Amino acid sequence: MDQFDLELQNIRKVYPGNTVAVEGFDLQVQRGEFISFVGPSGCGKTTTLRMIAGLESITSGTLLIRGQDFTHVPTEKRPTSTIFQNYAIFPHMTVRENIGFGLEVRKVPANEAAKRVDAIIEKLQLGDVADAKETSLSGGQKQRLALARGLVTEPEILLLDEPLGALDANLRKSIQEELKVLQRSLNITFIFVTHAQSEALSMGDRVVVMNAGRVEQISDPFELYTRPKSSFVARFIGRNTLIEGAYQGCENGLARVETPFGLLSGRPSFDPAHISAQTGVSFVLPSEFITLNADPSGADHQGLTCTVGSLHRIGQIVRISVRLPDETEIEVESYAENTANLNLSPGAQVDLGWNAERATVVCDRP
Repeated sequence: MDQFDLELQNIRKVYPGNTVAVEGFDLQVQRGEFISFVGPSGCGKTTTLRMIAGLESITSGTLLIRGQDFTHVPTEKRPTSTIFQNYAIFPHMTVRENIGFGLEVRKVPANEAAKRVDAIIEKLQLGDVADAKETSLSGGQKQRLALARGLVTEPEILLLDEPLGALDANLRKSIQEELKVLQRSLNITFIFVTHAQSEALSMGDRVVVMNAGRVEQISDPFELYTRPKSSFVARFIGRNTLIEGAYQGCENGLARVETPFGLLSGRPSFDPAHISAQTGVSFVLPSEFITLNADPSGADHQGLTCTVGSLHRIGQIVRISVRLPDETEIEVESYAENTANLNLSPGAQVDLGWNAERATVVCDRP
C-alpha cells in the first residue's frame, strides 16, 4: 500500500452557529508534490490549510501525514511549517536570528542549529543580509527569509498561505519561478494557497479548486484548464463560453446537447451511463479553441454566426468580443495577421468555428 505524504479523509470543519466551512474534503498527496489550492474568498482553502497545520481543529474526518494520524496532534508536534502572507518576521531580530528562532524553540543543539542556519542562508542567497533587520530588507529578501525560516526546521510538508500576495507583479513572477525550482531541488511537499488562478496553474503539479467549502475538481493544470468537470470550474478557470442545454445522449464518444443554437457536441466530463436524456447540462468551449471563419469541412467541425461587439489590440494579439443571438458575449483571441482580411468592425457578422473534441459537456447534477 502506498504511503502518502499527506492524506485528508472526509475532512469537515464546522464553526459555532453550525457554519460549515469545509465539507467532505478528500485528498492524497505524493511525496514531493506541489499542490495548489485556489478558489474565491470564503471557499475554505485557507481553513483547510490551517487544519493541516494544526491551527484549526478538525470537526470530523482523519488527517494522516506519512501514514500517521495527526488529526488532533498540536501544531508544534506536527512535521509541518507554515508561511503566511504577512511573513511574521520579528523586527528586533536579524535575518540569521529570525531563521534560527524555530530551531531554538525546538531545542536543536546550538552547533547543529548554526550549521542548518548557515546552509539555508547559502541556499536562499541571504548571506549579504544575514546580519540585517527587517527594515532594511527588500520585498524579495523578506520572502526568502520567510521561506528560510520555514525550511530550516526541515519539515516534511511546507504550507504556504498566499505568501506572494504582498509582492508587486514583476517580483511576484520572479519569486514564483524561484519557489518552484527550490521545491524541486528539496523534494519537499508544498501545499500552496492562492486566490490567483494563473499562479495556481503555473506552480501546481495538481490544482484543487474549491467552492463554498467543497472540492469542485482536483486535476493537473492542463486537464483543469481544458477539461472542467463542473460549470463553476468552467467559469472560474480560464476564459470559457458556457451554453446551457439538454443532454441528448452520446455518439462516437461525444455528448450531444440541444441548445438554443442547435445541437452541439463535446467530450462528456461525466459517465454517460449515469445521466438520462433531457438532463440539464452545460456546453463548455475554451476561447483558445475558437477560430474565426473556420473551414467548415470535417465531421467534427461546429460553428455559430455571431455579431462583432468590440476589438482590442495588444501588440500582435487581437481580442474580439462577439455576441451570440441571445446577447451572450464571447471573447475570442487571435493574432493580428490572422484577422487582417476580416471585417471585424462593430456590428459585422463573423463565423466562429471549433472542433467538437475541444469542447466539454459538464453536468452539475449531484
